[in-house]
Amino acid sequence: MFTSFQPVHYGNSLMSIGISVLVIVVAALNLFLDFDQIEKGAQKQLPKYMEWFGAMGLMITLVWLYVEFLRLLSKISSRD
Repeated sequence: MFTSFQPVHYGNSLMSIGISVLVIVVAALNLFLDFDQIEKGAQKQLPKYMEWFGAMGLMITLVWLYVEFLRLLSKISSRD
């Protein structure tokens, strides 16, 4: 029982695909947070170096979203 444990999010089951879709939705909603942070920083006229924090957060979110899309497409394409 304990030697053949496989987490639910591995493989290409419907549960795994559902979890991947949920992670994509969370990543997409994180884009709203990133853009809101950038907009509030511009309104408060934060120092110029703070632009890097907004840009880095946005880039990390985009890479995360891209990787999750690729993972979802991989799960869907391997499903027969």
